[in-house]
Amino acid sequence: MSLFKQGRYSGFLRPISYTIDLSIINGLAVIYLLEQKETFVFCFFITIGWFFISIYSKFYEVYRYTRPINILSLIFKQGVLFLLLVFAFSGLYHELKIYPRPIVYYTFYSFILITLLKFTVYYLLQRYRVSLGGNYRKTVILGLNKKTLALENFFSKHPEYGYSHKKSFNLKEDNKLKECFYYILDEGIDEIYCSISELTNSQIADVVDFADNNLKVVKFIPDSKEIYSKKLKYDYYDYIPVLSLRTIPLEDQVNMIAKRSFDILFSSIVIVFVLSWLTPIIAILIKLESKGPVFFKQSRNGFNYKEFDCYKFRSMTPNKVANLHQATRGDQRVTKVGKFIRKTSIDELPQFFNVLFGDMSVVGPRPHMVSHTNMYAKKIDKFMVRHFVKPGITGLAQTSGFRGEVETDKDIIGRVRYDIFYIENWSLLLDLKIIFQTLINAIRGEDKAY
Repeated sequence: MSLFKQGRYSGFLRPISYTIDLSIINGLAVIYLLEQKETFVFCFFITIGWFFISIYSKFYEVYRYTRPINILSLIFKQGVLFLLLVFAFSGLYHELKIYPRPIVYYTFYSFILITLLKFTVYYLLQRYRVSLGGNYRKTVILGLNKKTLALENFFSKHPEYGYSHKKSFNLKEDNKLKECFYYILDEGIDEIYCSISELTNSQIADVVDFADNNLKVVKFIPDSKEIYSKKLKYDYYDYIPVLSLRTIPLEDQVNMIAKRSFDILFSSIVIVFVLSWLTPIIAILIKLESKGPVFFKQSRNGFNYKEFDCYKFRSMTPNKVANLHQATRGDQRVTKVGKFIRKTSIDELPQFFNVLFGDMSVVGPRPHMVSHTNMYAKKIDKFMVRHFVKPGITGLAQTSGFRGEVETDKDIIGRVRYDIFYIENWSLLLDLKIIFQTLINAIRGEDKAY
């Protein structure tokens, strides 16, 4: 029986991508940037530099299951690093007189082409898998439970990812592990997915040994404790391996600086160009309808559980329970002006001052009032994880349907799930996507914006 994989050409995709990308950056350099000046030196420099920065940024680590938003993130990171690389070259060779503006244009045009080609290949491969059944991988699942059934359903409903699921084995009934191994070899299975909760430690060891010895890919589906569902980070303390269960991108200094710089820039723009003229108008409308302050201040929990004063335009008549009870559908405390500004999310705009002061971010988990935080921390698993980063004016949970009043535990559980995903998968592009979706939702109006 042959151990070689048949009909698998995925290994050629990365060299082809390298060749196309290098052709673009070198070709545009010769045509647009250099004007026949030291062409060889420049092309050699950026080619070597491109290899190094692509390894650092993991630019070519795009797989069949990689999401488009992650591809955009890789392109953005590679683009910034490449821009710095070209600037570095221009600094080393002053005599070539390569000026900043042409460098920016050259980089921009290069990455427009690279982006178009990268997504063209990405979607053509998906089309090829669906239409012609090529570039696929045969899979089996060992173990039977809700998560393995969900994975099997994913394989059947998404042929564009290129997985052809052959069989699932219920190891607790009549299938022995050795019989599974025979089936895998006979059918030429490429990838084995194992449910940790359905296999014993010895069975897991047997599966790993079998996969290693037969050139099969083995992957594990997390058990009910979801320990293995995290982006695990593997470090060494001297020679001692240490496993971190959660990695938070915003703990990286570069990411922190990037996000804080974006927050300052974005909040300053909103304050200067929107709040400067909108605040007097909203203030007059609020005052004409009801007595009380223009702004509403409420204590909420932020980064590291620290309390801060969160500001909003007042949308209710002054009441003593404002810090204890959320607004509900048909809430009599909400004024007519308040109903409008809540529906359009205008009441949240003063929080851009919170962003500028550093208590909040433009995007992040929405902060809860202190009384609710204490309550949910006791009853909702992993609720406190939300406080590993700064809270936001909007967030992934809000754009995914979990905004406004918490009517059932399902609402807060869903919110926590999306918030944790955001914390563990943050990128500047994800922030931009959430902001864009928030604007769309505000224009359309949302059912739970009351």
